Amino acid sequence: MAYNIVTIVGSIRKQSFSLKIANALAKLAPASLKLDVTTLEGVSFFNQDLEAAPPADWLAFREKLQKSNGVLFVTPEYNRSIPGVLKNAIDVASRPYGKSSFIGKPIGIIGNSPGPLGGVSAVKHLQNILPGISGPILGQPEAYLNGVGDAFDDKGELTKESLKGVLQQYLGAFAAFIEKQNG
Repeated sequence: MAYNIVTIVGSIRKQSFSLKIANALAKLAPASLKLDVTTLEGVSFFNQDLEAAPPADWLAFREKLQKSNGVLFVTPEYNRSIPGVLKNAIDVASRPYGKSSFIGKPIGIIGNSPGPLGGVSAVKHLQNILPGISGPILGQPEAYLNGVGDAFDDKGELTKESLKGVLQQYLGAFAAFIEKQNG
């Protein structure tokens, strides 16, 4: 059985490193995981006034999460935190109060940056935001991918072997975590 994992890309830039990493993860994933790379362009702004009659894009996003066996966030860091588009998607999916679409879903988090810190602050912020609205979060290994600027060719394919090894190691641990949480 392959577990369906919604892989949320924390950037909406068309050539973002997060999207390239998510696509590489989908190709490297073991047979036990099916990664559904999900971008956030179509998720409209959260507005509590709309909760009684949520927009169709909110309902579709929530349903995708609810049908999944887990969630993997792949995000850059913006100003020592997560991008606004990612925070908005979390707000949309975690509402209304007490009905979070993340509840019970095991979570993985991968931060990335072309710089030396690898998105560590973004990962830490997700680790602060998600408890209480999600299932368990994979604690080890943590993934802070730095220096990703030269990891892909002009077609977006992963070419950096050292990064490929890190991603495979993370996917192995995440697959075991998903199996344990869903088993």
